[in-house]
Amino acid sequence: MREMNKGRAWRAGDTIGIIATSSPVDQELLPKAIAEVEALGYKVKVGETCKQSYGGYLAGTPEQRADGLNAMFADDEVDGILCLRGGYGAPQILPLLDYDCIAQNPKLFVGYSDITALHTVFGQNANLATLHGPMAASDLAHGLDDWSKSYLIRALSEPEPLGDLINPPGEEIVCMVEGCASGPVVGGNLTLVAALMGTPYQLDTRGKLLFLEEIDEEPYRVDRMLTQLALGGVFEDCAGVILGTWTNCESKKREGFSVWDVVQNIVVPYEKPTIWNIQIGHGAVNMALPFGVEATLDATAGKLTIEESVTR
Repeated sequence: MREMNKGRAWRAGDTIGIIATSSPVDQELLPKAIAEVEALGYKVKVGETCKQSYGGYLAGTPEQRADGLNAMFADDEVDGILCLRGGYGAPQILPLLDYDCIAQNPKLFVGYSDITALHTVFGQNANLATLHGPMAASDLAHGLDDWSKSYLIRALSEPEPLGDLINPPGEEIVCMVEGCASGPVVGGNLTLVAALMGTPYQLDTRGKLLFLEEIDEEPYRVDRMLTQLALGGVFEDCAGVILGTWTNCESKKREGFSVWDVVQNIVVPYEKPTIWNIQIGHGAVNMALPFGVEATLDATAGKLTIEESVTR
């Protein structure tokens, strides 16, 4: 495995750039998001697209959003980058990013959901380790739960491996396929992983642990996207599968497959070590998950262990 570029662990007083790479945010929520990041002990630099809206569902044009993200990496005053929210739009900016600049100015980059597209290209095009984790407006501004906050703060501020990711009480990590596997963790939101299939930015899962989660998609739509991944060789290539939360993904009909059934039909036959229900994603709890660094999946024991720090 090639050595990843890593940003420095965040320290009290560091300046964190907050960016909007996808959808716009309600402007009444922006001050709250800033205040919550400051409450963690950081200074804040707000990207221009955090204050913009384009077409009703984008935080600025693709060029504006890409320029803002490139500028945050190039800015020597910015010590780390935190996404404001997800939504839609990150794939639009992938051809416009300066991957050489990003690789030469490694900073810990944090987000999830639509930000999956950025995690993918940062790992593959800039060799940058990133953090799948809570965001400023979507999570911190709404009162992030203590369990998630503890994992986030550890990942941001301690240049040590997170070790075992342990669910909160009452949430069991279930083994779907027994076995052990090791490798860097990649993936994110299923819709985004599927959206990049067949493009120059398609997720490379060879020898890696594939993490997937989703929200607001019925089982037949999850089936369609998992089938797309299967046809593209994603499950054949990966070393193991980590399944997070599937929030509001129940069928509107009383009969039919659940997401669990769909996974049994499509993913389990590949016989890769697979776990279900680790509390990462759009659920009430969203533990921080480092991408691009070594981890071990002991599916038989229902355990995921992060073996390497995401920061330096």
